[in-house]
Amino acid sequence: MSASVRVRRQPSPPAKPGSHSGPRFPHPRHDHLDADERREAASKGLRPGRKTHATGGLNLSPAEWKLLVAVLLVAAAVRLFRISQPNSVVFDEVHFGKFASRYIKSSYFVDVHPPLAKLLITLAGWLFGYDGNFDFKDIAKVYEHVPYVAMRMLPALLGVATVPLAYLTLRALDCRVTTALLAALFITFENGLITQSRHILLDSPLIFFTALTTFAWTCFSNEDHYEPFTESWWIWLSMTGLSLGAVVSCKWVGLFTIATVGLGTVKQLWTLLGDLRVSSRLWIKHFVARAICLIIIPTIFYMSMFGIHFLILSNSGEGDGFMSSEFQHTLRGRGMADTFADVAIGSEVTFRHVNTQGGYLHSHAHSYPAGSKQQQITLYPHRDSNNEWRIVNATAPGDPYTAWQEDDIKYIADGARVKIRHIQTEKSLHSHDIRPPVSDVEFQNEVSGYGIPGYAGDANDDWIVEIHKGDKRDKESSKRLRTLRTHFRLRHPMTGCYLFSHKVKLPDWAYEQQEVTCNKQAVLANSLWYIETAVHPSFSENAEKVNYKLPGFFAKFWELQQVMWTTNAGLTDRHTYDSRPDAWPRLRRGINFWVKDHRQIYLLGNPTIWALSTAAVFAYAAVRGFLVLRAKRGYRDFDSTKVVKYDALCGFLFIGWALHYLPFYLMARQLFLHHYLPALYFSILLACSVFDLVTSTLRPRVRLQIAAVLLLVAVWNYSYFSPITYGLPWTKAKCNSAKWMKTWDFACNDFLDDVSLVFSIG
Repeated sequence: MSASVRVRRQPSPPAKPGSHSGPRFPHPRHDHLDADERREAASKGLRPGRKTHATGGLNLSPAEWKLLVAVLLVAAAVRLFRISQPNSVVFDEVHFGKFASRYIKSSYFVDVHPPLAKLLITLAGWLFGYDGNFDFKDIAKVYEHVPYVAMRMLPALLGVATVPLAYLTLRALDCRVTTALLAALFITFENGLITQSRHILLDSPLIFFTALTTFAWTCFSNEDHYEPFTESWWIWLSMTGLSLGAVVSCKWVGLFTIATVGLGTVKQLWTLLGDLRVSSRLWIKHFVARAICLIIIPTIFYMSMFGIHFLILSNSGEGDGFMSSEFQHTLRGRGMADTFADVAIGSEVTFRHVNTQGGYLHSHAHSYPAGSKQQQITLYPHRDSNNEWRIVNATAPGDPYTAWQEDDIKYIADGARVKIRHIQTEKSLHSHDIRPPVSDVEFQNEVSGYGIPGYAGDANDDWIVEIHKGDKRDKESSKRLRTLRTHFRLRHPMTGCYLFSHKVKLPDWAYEQQEVTCNKQAVLANSLWYIETAVHPSFSENAEKVNYKLPGFFAKFWELQQVMWTTNAGLTDRHTYDSRPDAWPRLRRGINFWVKDHRQIYLLGNPTIWALSTAAVFAYAAVRGFLVLRAKRGYRDFDSTKVVKYDALCGFLFIGWALHYLPFYLMARQLFLHHYLPALYFSILLACSVFDLVTSTLRPRVRLQIAAVLLLVAVWNYSYFSPITYGLPWTKAKCNSAKWMKTWDFACNDFLDDVSLVFSIG
């Protein structure tokens, strides 16, 4: 009975004088909304429940921030250790250091990569006084008067900054602290990422902006999950757009990052479209916001980088020959005075090839070493007096090279039979049934310079003008030759072949100039010519003159994109250390960066981290496929919130890995191990996410112990291979024992038998 009696609680004591009576529950909960508020939230497409959350879904404690600072210091120590060594050019510093010199000299060049990373490296060099006079000509060339440490610091510091981004990304993806810490330290001690970030190369900025984009997109997705169109929602979305612009402005590999975010965007919009609580107007608002921030902002950023690129590279330089004539004439030193619009018999002209970057028809006083052994005819990309020719009437009586002086002005119409003489050497443009020195095939004939002064020539000097098209603004240009406006072919009447050039270089005896032949099966684009300049003594100074129409920014931008694409696709030659995509996840071989003084730098990943990341990729694919099969059989695995969470988390990272890796199988161009590094970043995060799932049922202490073991093995691997990561002394014996795979081709014979000998030699 007494069990049913309720004991009355003692009354609360009266409040003391001067005290303020607070609420019964001084920290009331606001985690839940009432029914009206839930309906209002649903109408906006909001997640029901909590009204407040940490920005970007990042809810880090003060202790975590301290931990992150410690990790950052470790990463800085690892990345910056002996960064001044070697004090000579390493691997592709040959290219990217040279490009920095071109920027500082404002000398135009062409590279297959967009300009942002190169501009940042140039800025670092310029701030520390680099004058652009070092040529970066050869690997292992010692630096002189170059702030190479400052230039290396830029990619190194971005490599350091990638480490906390990996931590923050996994925390934003709702992984545990141990998991995020493991990922950050894996990135820290990954030998391949270390090597790539310590030199004047573009991959470290690329990976940093890839990581920044991934982090910003994750935080935006968290914001979108809770409440869209808030200030922080817009900030994270805009930051994602800016990061996308930056990553694609470093390398076109950034397009794969755009694809990753693009797929996530499509998924979000598709989910909203199927949510009947979201009105059409609200859905359009979501769409427009993403279009502005994820399409327009990256595009403006990308184009702005080229605007800066064009602004700096205002002088003529080594890259002129890749660009059209119109583009070239926007550069200082390439401007051309107005020239006569008409071309007549006796005109002194320069011929330009329409295709293959528009080189000039050229000859010089050197003969072919074989074949006819007559004077060489080539295509030359620069202005020169040896580009000047005179056109005369091949059917004129007597000596056609002098007869024109006594005749009235006669324009050159379609079908005209002409002879073309090189002014400097007085040799006629000539062809005959002799194979060219390089393109030795039946349908190609040699083109040469033939004749002597006073000799009228023979029928093999004759050419028929065939006008292909003229300028729509100039009707006469389709009827007769007009400077700059008429595209035409030159047919050799004796053999039926066409004057032709293609991207084939002649050997050293022709100064590696481009081959010119007479082709019986000539591709139209490679057999079209136009006249750039024309001079005739009978033309008055008041005669009509023409000049190039200079392109604006958008025309220059689009042309450069085409040149970059064509040049990139043309990089098909084999390299000693190239590799194919199937070898990358298995770490089959690396890249020799530098060898000198019995030391070597060789790009090779950390085998432990590489193996774990690759295993995680295949594990996720296998488990996901298994779950799909189970779903077909009626199992309801996806009703589990845990399964849904890790499927979304791992699926996002798996897609990031796949989109940054699989497209390389479609590329025929030259590829290297460093092309896999952005995909590696995603696979490392995926490996740690799998670790988070596998250890989710374990006690925190056990989870930490497992992580510590994995990290110790990774750090041991890092230390074991550090001599080829940093270019430290090593012995032949240790080098040979480190060749765990036969395909790892670092040069052990370059090391000495005893490390002490290195210091004694030094």
